[in-house]
Parts: sequence; structure tokens; C-alpha cells
Amino acid sequence: MTNATTEMGVMTEKEPIDWKRIIFLLTGITLFGVVYFSPLWPDAVDPQGEHFILTKEGKGAIAVFLIAATWWVFEVVPIGVTSLTIGLLQALFFIRPAKVAFKDFMDPSVLFIFGSIVIGMVFTKTGLTKRIAYKMLAIVGEKTSMIYLGCFVLTAALTHIMAHTAVAATMFPLLMAIYALYSDETKPTKFGKGLFIGMAYVAGAGSIITLLGAARGAVALGFYKDITGQDISFFQLTYYMAPIGWGMTILLWVFFMLVCKPEQETIPGLREKASRMYKELGSWSTKEIMTAVIVASTILVISLKSFVPAFSELDKTGVLLVSTVLFFVVNILDINDLEEIPWNIILLFAGAMSIGFCLWETGAAKWMAVNWLTMFQNAPAIVFILGMAFFVMIMTNFIMNVAAIAISLPVALVIAPYLGVGGEVIVFSALIVAGMPFLLLVGAAPNAIAYNSKQFTTAEFFMYGIPASLLLMVVTWVAVQFIWPIMGMTVYLPTP
Repeated sequence: MTNATTEMGVMTEKEPIDWKRIIFLLTGITLFGVVYFSPLWPDAVDPQGEHFILTKEGKGAIAVFLIAATWWVFEVVPIGVTSLTIGLLQALFFIRPAKVAFKDFMDPSVLFIFGSIVIGMVFTKTGLTKRIAYKMLAIVGEKTSMIYLGCFVLTAALTHIMAHTAVAATMFPLLMAIYALYSDETKPTKFGKGLFIGMAYVAGAGSIITLLGAARGAVALGFYKDITGQDISFFQLTYYMAPIGWGMTILLWVFFMLVCKPEQETIPGLREKASRMYKELGSWSTKEIMTAVIVASTILVISLKSFVPAFSELDKTGVLLVSTVLFFVVNILDINDLEEIPWNIILLFAGAMSIGFCLWETGAAKWMAVNWLTMFQNAPAIVFILGMAFFVMIMTNFIMNVAAIAISLPVALVIAPYLGVGGEVIVFSALIVAGMPFLLLVGAAPNAIAYNSKQFTTAEFFMYGIPASLLLMVVTWVAVQFIWPIMGMTVYLPTP
């Protein structure tokens, strides 16, 4: 006697068990349980003898942090679902009230990412992306190495005048258009990995050069002024950071030419094809012109916040969302476009904000910072500087870079004078590594935006990020030991 499926001629195969997924799923749960239910941990004590207690809620925040990191890296569930888990664990285990934990999911920073992604969608829909891509390819030519370099340089340059999140959202559709001319295959390629991961990395490298690239710079300089009473100007920051940011941009180009060397050295006929396709686009449409005007006006207003007192009180997220509303008002976008938003990416950053605030508000982040930095209070000055930078680099991959700076700088600036270290070098070295989280998607919005290309997995991103992070630490050491002293920075204080 045959069963119904056999009679119908339908063959059913049993799906193989994904043991790797199960192992890392359980690993995350185990880490959470072990940390959350363990006895309270010892206090952290800073060099001045002040005690920092790790409360039950703070220990719970670290437990959530560990399960989220494990699930994000190995993608055992969709990354947006891991973010939802962050909120519900805080609520169910009384780490923070649900109203507080889930409120962070609509933080202005999350909405800023939403608005940035919408700009990218508009560029694609109106054809502006193709127009820019074809013009760029006609200039850089047919060598894939030059296409890498051209895309990286353009990304870094744009971060000088606009937030790196907005730059990534703008560059993403541009890179998708370029990649479409490279391969018709749906499966990932080395060129695709290098193009999109490289864009994310370089967006961070470029964003350290001016205060317009990200909010972290203004926050760090504010902390420095509050603690030391000394001011660092916009142009002073750019003077010291420009050689580092552009140096990293070039080094990252070399890095991706080695680890993600394109399968093809050239794309024959690409220059002519790009020129021809650009001409076929014809003259600018009304929607293209309206888009260009809206986006340019938005970028201008956000940029002028740092220079024009009248604009200083404007919220950058509010300004950016004006552009989102206008796109719908003038019928550039419609309801179907709203449904195309990659909500998985939005949820990813919503969860990142929630765990970041959780670590901050429960005191767990401060406890970790004090424990780490006091390990170096008797170390050689260069070891202390690099130890502090390493802590910021790791933390900024998990929580907001602003928060990573906020928890480490006050402690580091207290210890620094005892080791004969200048305050400026602490701030600038922290800003270098805070701008380039190369390990996890949640470290920076450009990382998550690049992930939407489907050219790489979260585990691949993590594996490429390990050597890239080591390279970043070497560059930081070179800056501290050689570049900044030559440029006039006081790295080491004179001994009495």
C-alpha cells in the first residue's frame, strides 16, 4: 500500500539538520544563562579608588550583549530577529522596563538610517544612480582594480561633507549598478565582496577626517573640553586626521586587492559601454532634478549645522526625514516603495541602539571600561594608548561608537597624565578606531547597508574584519609614534 504522496508522484526529501546553526544558537543561550544566573561579580576600581558596582541589571546587560553578539556573527536567525530578542530579554528578565528597552528601537539614530536608505532608493528609482555610475566608469576605465579605487575614493571624499550613513546609502545603489555590469550571476563573487565590504570600511575611514562625517567627533571633542578645559577646532581635527583617513583608504584598497582580488582583471569594452549607456539615458528628467535638489538641500542644511548658529539647533534626523516626506509629496515615491524598505537592516540597528543604551544605563559599559583600562595604569605609555584604542575598537563593534567613546575617554584622560601621555593623543587615537568597526554589522550603518547586497555573510564580514582591524591598530601605532609627533602633536608630556 502506497501513501498519498507516493500515489501523486511527489518525492519529499527530509531536510538535513543544520548542526552548526543549532550549536551556535545554543551557545548564545548558554552564555546568556551562565552570565545572568552567576553570582554578582567584583567591583571595578579606578586609579583614584572609586568603586563601580556591577548590579544584577548590569550583569544581565552583559548577558544580553553576549547572546546578541553570538547570534549576529553566526546569523542563527535573521539579524533583525536577534535585535527583537535583545528587547524582549531585557523586558522578560527585568533588566530594563519594556517601555524603555523598546523605545530605543525608534531612537533618532535609527530613523536617520531609515531616511538615508530612502535616499538610496530614490537615487535608484529615478535613474540618478545609473547616471552617476556610468559617468564614473567612463572615467576610471575597465580595470577592476581601478574600479575598486574609484569607488573607494569617491566614498571617502563624500564623507567629508555628509554623514557616512548617508554616503553609504547613496553609494549602495551606485555600486549595485556597477556590479550589474561586472556579473549577471546571482551568486556572490570576490569582486562583489570587495566592492561592498570595502565601501563600508572606507566610509568609516573617510568619516574620521571632518566633524561632518559622524557625530562621534563632536561628542569626543566635547568630552575633552569638559574634562581638560581645552578646545580642539574643526580644522585642527581635520589636520591630524586627514593623513590617517586617506592612508587607511589606500591601505584598504590594497587589502581588498589581496583578499578579494577580482576574478577578472578587466571588463572588456566597459568604458565604451558605460559611455553609450550614459548617452542612452538622455537628458535629466524632472524627477531626477527634483531628487538632486532635495538631497543637495538636505546635505547642505545638515552640513551648515556646524558653521551657522541659526542652524545649530536643528536636529539632523528631522532635517533628513523632511526629504523622505518630500519624496512622497512630489510623487517620486509611493506606497509600494515604502514596502521595499529593508526592515531587517532597520531592526538590526534598532537592536544595536537598545543593547548600547542598556549597557550604558545599567553601568555595565563603565564597569568594563574601568576594569580594562586600569590594567594598563602602570604600563608603558604606548601600551596604554594602544590598549585604550583596542578597547574602543572592540566596543564600537557592539555598541554605538559615541557610547564607546563616552565610557572610555573620561577614564583614559584621568590615567593619561600619570603615564606622561598627552590628552590630545587619547582623543584622536580613540576617534580613529571608533570610526572603523570592521567586525560586526551593528558596528556602523554602512556595514549593514553593504550587507543588503547579499554578497557576503555576517561570518565572512567578521573574518575579513579580523586582519583589517589588526591593520587599523598598526596604523594607529604609526600615527602615535611617528606621524602626529612630526605634525606637531604633543604625544608624550615632558617629565618634571
